[in-house]
Amino acid sequence: MNEKRSGLVSTLIMLVIAISTFCLILVTERSDKGKVCKNDFSKEETAFITGSDSVMYVYDASDSADLKILRTPSTELSDAAIKSETFKILAEKMLATVNAPEQGGVGIAAPQIGINRRVIAVMRYDKPGNPFEIYADARIDTLYGGITKGPEGCLSVPGMKGIVPRYATAVVSYKDALSLKTVRDTVTGYTAIIFQHECDHLEGILYTDKADTVYEDEAWKAERAVYAAEGKYKKRK
Repeated sequence: MNEKRSGLVSTLIMLVIAISTFCLILVTERSDKGKVCKNDFSKEETAFITGSDSVMYVYDASDSADLKILRTPSTELSDAAIKSETFKILAEKMLATVNAPEQGGVGIAAPQIGINRRVIAVMRYDKPGNPFEIYADARIDTLYGGITKGPEGCLSVPGMKGIVPRYATAVVSYKDALSLKTVRDTVTGYTAIIFQHECDHLEGILYTDKADTVYEDEAWKAERAVYAAEGKYKKRK
């Protein structure tokens, strides 16, 4: 009689545990469906990207609030984020911004327009037509070859230039926006310098951190004086 009761109790306990486990899994699955992966665009980021002008304000290192963003290391994007409409809009606006007459840059990183994500745009001087290309989750894997020193400017450090030492060759990696596979590419010359500059931005590094000397770029000031008079560089509110 006691053995039968003991067996029945054990069976009931196992049944309760099984039901509890099933309910926990069900609740977790339902909860997870409503969660946003930390590598997805947040609601705030999406609103910022979609609601901004087509030519976005470029963050200025001389502004303390802007500098905080520029100094913050950027995070990766999930596959879903890279496939999203928000990423497409971000890419379009980054290209429109770097190509705007008042900027006229050869590269731009997402932190420079206020988004701390690992996205850069680079002018490929090593390809016919020097096309601009967007790269998600960009990184410098390897640097080698001789180090050269040359003048460098930055859209986020307007009116200045510096003499910066850079490696001649870089192995870069990024995630292909179509296949979502990681791609590695070896770049040299000026293209390698641009990649190094833009990937530094993703780590919160400015070229002035590495420059041997920094000096005023009078030609830049003169060229863009008309745009400054039009308020092209004023911070949006």
